Amino acid sequence: MQSSSIVKKMSQKDKGAAIGIDLGTTYSCAALWFDRKNRVEVIPNEQGNNTTPSFVAFNDSELLVGEGAKNQIARNPTNTLFGKYHDPQVQKDMESWPFKVVEGPALKPTVVVELKGEEKKYAPEELSALVLKKLKESAEAFIGREVTDAVITVPAYFNNNQREATKEAGTLCYSFSR
Repeated sequence: MQSSSIVKKMSQKDKGAAIGIDLGTTYSCAALWFDRKNRVEVIPNEQGNNTTPSFVAFNDSELLVGEGAKNQIARNPTNTLFGKYHDPQVQKDMESWPFKVVEGPALKPTVVVELKGEEKKYAPEELSALVLKKLKESAEAFIGREVTDAVITVPAYFNNNQREATKEAGTLCYSFSR
């Protein structure tokens, strides 16, 4: 089957739209194929930017993702999360990170934060799912309909465990949205 046929079949789905997501460790973005324009367009976030910071923050009253999270990092460093865990430089930097990382279930790293006065623990894939959900919501606002499918890219250096965690984040993203 030719790729143009695949795109055509996807665009005829009744259940909703499919987007492509570039999930990055610093910035992420989403894009969509537009048949009538015969091209892919990057979907802007709420601020009109084509990329969204891959940041998640927690404060006394809410959870923030993207620009909002990045913008408050100076005021709330211990509850603002960013970066990639397995990078050797990041392993070194963990000593100076303002947020706490502990060993979680199955020896996975787990981030400890405070949200609304309570200690909460999040696995990396849960945090990635929050970024994916933000991109999904931006796409839905942009196109005016539900996004039901996504293709997610990851950095080329990701190992199989990181790829599997990203798949899990995608699954969690859609369960958070329902």
